[in-house]
Amino acid sequence: MIALIDCNNFYASCERVFNPDLNGKPVVILSNNDGCVIARSNEAKPFVPMGAPAFQYKEVFIQHDIKIFSSNFALYGDMSARVMNILSTFSPKIEIYSIDEAFLQFEGFQYTNLYNYGLEIKQKVQKSTGIPISIGFAETKALAKVANKIAKKFPTETKGVYMIDSEEKRLKALKWLPVEDVWGIGRKFSKKLLKLGVQRAFQFTQLSDYWVKKNMSVVGLRLKRELLGEPNLEMEEPRKKQNIATTRSFEKDYTNIEELKERVTTFAVTCAEKLRKQKSCCNALLVFVHTNFHKNQHQQYFKNIVVKLPFPSNSSIELARFANVGLEKIFVQGFHYKKAGVIAMNFTPEANIQLNFFENSNPKHKLLMAAMDKLNNEIGQHKIKLASQDLDRTWKMRQEKRSPRYTTKLSEVITVNAT
Repeated sequence: MIALIDCNNFYASCERVFNPDLNGKPVVILSNNDGCVIARSNEAKPFVPMGAPAFQYKEVFIQHDIKIFSSNFALYGDMSARVMNILSTFSPKIEIYSIDEAFLQFEGFQYTNLYNYGLEIKQKVQKSTGIPISIGFAETKALAKVANKIAKKFPTETKGVYMIDSEEKRLKALKWLPVEDVWGIGRKFSKKLLKLGVQRAFQFTQLSDYWVKKNMSVVGLRLKRELLGEPNLEMEEPRKKQNIATTRSFEKDYTNIEELKERVTTFAVTCAEKLRKQKSCCNALLVFVHTNFHKNQHQQYFKNIVVKLPFPSNSSIELARFANVGLEKIFVQGFHYKKAGVIAMNFTPEANIQLNFFENSNPKHKLLMAAMDKLNNEIGQHKIKLASQDLDRTWKMRQEKRSPRYTTKLSEVITVNAT
């Protein structure tokens, strides 16, 4: 059996762990720079759609007393790690699917009551972290997703745990689930299926293999077989990323190239840190800038460039230098820039780098980067920086309503007043 564990309204739940007064109240989480809604509690969903621009919903927030928070990814990431560490103690085979979802595979558990085991998992996570979860058990990953939706939709009847362990339950679940809610269908294919009169997941499984493969490729065919109870999607091992992107919107429009250079340098440094963490080097960087498309009064501009490196590197110094070479080529004076980014591409394993005849990465940088990473890990992330970076702040983002980073920053740890 496979279980899909999903943290309920994860970002909102993280905020509620340290602020219990939020329980039962509508909560929304905003994106970087407090731009749009990226997460909602169940209480907020009837009033605010996902992706809603925050400035357009100010009156709605006030009218329904919706509590607003800036994204606090340091807190969310740490709470996610705590949940995943607990889940890994219940099964040796775990696939972390996203920040708030994971698949667990249960082999050799044929004499275990998995429903009760699921209740035990749920209780352990809730007690240890304060995060509520839903669990769906089934023979395949796609059916586990369906079971999880049922557990979440009917918490009173299921106690947050549901098993599709019979043909009767499988058919009942698929006849209940709208086709647009099937994992992997997506908006594009759901529209096509609805035009055919396919409204439920069960109807999708009745389509011919030929039609599914022709219109939805082999991926759609695998999904159909998964819903029929035939395992087609294996548990995946953690894999190294094939590209690493660091992009941010600015707290204001930038017109000066020196301001942009500082941001691009910081983005390149972050990419380099992630490369070193997975022991990879990159051979190319994509650098882009664009203006604020929401300001029609300003002339718009978007440009990107791929900078091919003369040698593979994960040095913060070298990547920052090459990224700024790209920035200088695409920067045009007179525009109001709102966003920039750096994407590291074309990776080479750090241990398999072939030396070039004319030019190579500075060997001294390897020891220097190792020392920087060690210090940043010990005394706080991004305390040690390049001189060309902003020494006061890591990211220049508008986060007017960010909660404290209770679990990752000592100066912001929760305070208990005893009388």
